[in-house]
Amino acid sequence: MKHYSFLLLFSILCLISPLACAQKSPTKVKTGIEVLRDQEFQLLEGKRVGLCTNPTGVDSNLRSTIDILFEAENVNLVALFGPEHGVRGNIHAGDVIENDVDKKTGIPMYSLFGKTHKPSKEMMDQIDVMVYDIQDNGCRSYTYISTMGKLIEACRDYDKELVILDRPNPLSGTKIEGNIVEDGYFSFVSQFAIPYLYGLTCGELATMLNQEPSLWPPELRDQAQQPCRLTVVKMENWHRSMNWDQTGLPWVVASPHVPFGHSAYFYPVTGIFGELGYFSIGVGYTLPFELMAAEWIDAEQLAEAMNNMELPGLSFRPIYFNPYYSVGKGKTLAGVQIYITDFDRARLSEVQFLIVQELMRMYPDKDVFKNCNQARFSMFDKVCGSRFIRETFSADYQWDSIRDYWYKDVDTFRTFSSQYYLYD
Repeated sequence: MKHYSFLLLFSILCLISPLACAQKSPTKVKTGIEVLRDQEFQLLEGKRVGLCTNPTGVDSNLRSTIDILFEAENVNLVALFGPEHGVRGNIHAGDVIENDVDKKTGIPMYSLFGKTHKPSKEMMDQIDVMVYDIQDNGCRSYTYISTMGKLIEACRDYDKELVILDRPNPLSGTKIEGNIVEDGYFSFVSQFAIPYLYGLTCGELATMLNQEPSLWPPELRDQAQQPCRLTVVKMENWHRSMNWDQTGLPWVVASPHVPFGHSAYFYPVTGIFGELGYFSIGVGYTLPFELMAAEWIDAEQLAEAMNNMELPGLSFRPIYFNPYYSVGKGKTLAGVQIYITDFDRARLSEVQFLIVQELMRMYPDKDVFKNCNQARFSMFDKVCGSRFIRETFSADYQWDSIRDYWYKDVDTFRTFSSQYYLYD
């Protein structure tokens, strides 16, 4: 009787006040640029400001950080610095970028993905403070955090301030996967001794890098003993458990093949094997990083094999398509489209290894590492942070052979990095 009385009371309350019964919508995250604006740009007053950004540097109304700082009366924006793809995002992946002038503001633009990845003394002499505002994707091989590292180096070497305008890790602050980069495998796609998915915001990562010389490549560890002058402008309303969909923020194309917020989820799902150019991973079609396919795959059989594994938070369906460019252009390919049905439970980076495991069981004559362009082995190893993954996995194509190695550093890193958390 009490149960029915409660339901009756609840129904009456809903009729009286529908808003009381509606689910409370999440509070939108306020990013670093918006917090800085609320503080009336006090950090930058009286200083010559350099800004490293790209199209992802926007407020929640999609106004560019470039324009916000340029129009602020008490900010003297004197130089722009661009990562891979350029300040305005008009450069293809991997293309060398030249220095230029921003057409909208007339401010000089310096490339950090051309002749140099690190600002030169001549560049740094023009500024007093470097501001970094770029949306990352939470994956070690995405080069924006490598550019951030080069800014830390330059600000340390030339005694300049560095201000990080913090943004969410779209994969949340809890998802950590992959082994730590080993000596001999540091590169611009694995710049630091961190896991493949590292579970930190760019502000947290910068804070940790600035205090931990052991995370840098061997040749930079001595210089890293001296930290730079770093300030992180923290976000408001962001929590570690949030993935991108829960932030309430608009997604701006982070790079040509990361066009949507959920694209960041899939980047680590297939991106490692995408380095080999043997399978299509959806780059060149409408589903970048969301599939694996080839001419010779039986899509129905592969989808059934993957679904039979009952991988937590994941589902697979057969797919057939003709890529517009890149791997498989002009051919009909078949494979599986990957669905993330429960983000928190899904282990993202291992999916590609399990797909390849099943493909090699079904098609032993299609051996990935024998039939692909072996010149790509070096990049594959750099992205993995070790050659152990390739050499061991290619011996028997069993995920179990590398699983422990892939996850061996996760718990230690989680504990170690937690001392640099800026958010709960």
